[in-house]
Amino acid sequence: MALSIRKLGDPVLREKCRGLEEINSEVRGLIREMADTLEAAPGRAGLAAPQVGVLKRLFVYDFGYGTRCLINPEVTEGEGSEPNEEGCLSLPGISVTVPRYEMIKTACVTPSGHNITIEAEGFPARLLQHECDHLDGILIIDRCDSEERKRALEEYQELEIRKAVPGA
Repeated sequence: MALSIRKLGDPVLREKCRGLEEINSEVRGLIREMADTLEAAPGRAGLAAPQVGVLKRLFVYDFGYGTRCLINPEVTEGEGSEPNEEGCLSLPGISVTVPRYEMIKTACVTPSGHNITIEAEGFPARLLQHECDHLDGILIIDRCDSEERKRALEEYQELEIRKAVPGA
């Protein structure tokens, strides 16, 4: 079953998530529901727990090989810098230029309880950093320059007004 995705302005998106101590049936159920939600979302690539109102340190993602989940992820190393456009399911219709590491290492736990380190570069590195930001209450508009942030917020407001008022 698809969950409701929280949008900009929802205070849960600004909260720092708590790490998971145990991977139980409740957590596995949440992972399944988040995977269903990600699969149903247009332009999907990743979805963090706070985006569905849950303050747990996990996210799901899909690089085109099926949905995967990372629990308690932390970026432990980063190299290079690459600014690029990013969008977000919590700010639908908005994209901003965000600088990110080109290559990263991420320490995490798999849903089966294994501690692993993922090395990623390019788009996968960008996506992992984006989702880790969500777990710390950080949105893409916090990572862009002030002028682009202002433009993005105005554009988002306009899009929300158009949705609320037919014919606007």
